[in-house]
Amino acid sequence: MTSNLSRIGFGLAPLVALLLLWQAASAAGLFPPQVLVAPADVVAALLAMWRNGELVAHLSISLTRLLIGFGLGAAAGLAFGTALALSRLAEALFGPLFQALRQVPVLAFLPMLVLLLGIEERFKIVVVAIAAFFPVALAAFDGVRGVPRSHFEVAKLYRTPLLPFLGRILLPAATPPVLTGLRIGLTRAWLVLIACELLAAGSGIGQMMEMARQLFRIDVVLAGVFVSGLIGFLLDRGVKLIERRTLRWKAA
Repeated sequence: MTSNLSRIGFGLAPLVALLLLWQAASAAGLFPPQVLVAPADVVAALLAMWRNGELVAHLSISLTRLLIGFGLGAAAGLAFGTALALSRLAEALFGPLFQALRQVPVLAFLPMLVLLLGIEERFKIVVVAIAAFFPVALAAFDGVRGVPRSHFEVAKLYRTPLLPFLGRILLPAATPPVLTGLRIGLTRAWLVLIACELLAAGSGIGQMMEMARQLFRIDVVLAGVFVSGLIGFLLDRGVKLIERRTLRWKAA
């Protein structure tokens, strides 16, 4: 118990130091109040948006986009990476293109996607799906390729059908790298979604921050930064907790 409290204390120490430094800089007037507002003003803006429902509305829209886009991208990445690992022909045909495209920043696709899809909801969902697709596909490929050959030989010996083989043998054996890919893909998808909303959206956390910037409401901008970071942290920790429990169950 004491060690856990000490670990939490060490983890919070840099955050507390940053807040104190921020408060000191704001109180000393090192920057104009339009540039650097006090932490108390950010908290007040956050509470006000929570009470009037604005924050909840923007956050629910962003999380809905994330859920749909990540679900589609992760499912497609899992299927593609598995197919690429199982088929030498598929790897020869699509492997080089996949390895080249995954090096391109997702935001580089935005101009082309805007021309193809406009700036409506499907544009944001497609961008999130692309952000999730590549890490999950790569993790699935590496995970399936790392499955011992004995699994394939036993399945062949018992003439196990393809779908049961994939669902009961192959994917469970590739669980650790796949979960890591899902964790990376989810974090990347959230970051890309916020950037996408900053550039072209009528709602969402990113759009809330952009509108506040245009109105010189730096307190609202910083509140959005805090919420974005908190949600990203919680998403990452949630997947990490699932990963830890799943691996503990496998070890047992």
